[in-house]
Amino acid sequence: MRISARADYAVRAALQLAASRSDDPLKTEAIAEAQDIPHKFLEGILNDMRRGGLVVSRRGGNGGYRLARPAGAISIADVIRVVDGPLVSVRGVRPPDLSYTGPAESLLPLWVALRSNVREILDGVSLADVASAELPAGVSALATAPDAWVNP
Repeated sequence: MRISARADYAVRAALQLAASRSDDPLKTEAIAEAQDIPHKFLEGILNDMRRGGLVVSRRGGNGGYRLARPAGAISIADVIRVVDGPLVSVRGVRPPDLSYTGPAESLLPLWVALRSNVREILDGVSLADVASAELPAGVSALATAPDAWVNP
């Protein structure tokens, strides 16, 4: 699975908003600078997140962005889906819409299982979890497995 730059930037921007200690909106420039995200790219991402109902914006001198819901009510998967679409696809097609024949037939349940595991992790971790550095126990266990940080 690949996480696009767009998804990475969107999650980081959402985490910056989640970590804000104020009810005042954050300006795009402040988010971009804090997370080292290209400003123009971030503007498009924040617009997608606004259209997706994850953030709200306010215009004017005191304007900017803030989360539309509490950080605990927004999963990492929610953010990725808004900016990139489905979490797992094969050639742009969702696994249930695929079909294979012959020896490749068992690929379909493999792709569905992969999607299920990705969903379980990304839907089960909220912005609040990451912003507070308190990942769910199952996710922490996976990340601390001896081979988790090694590339084969």
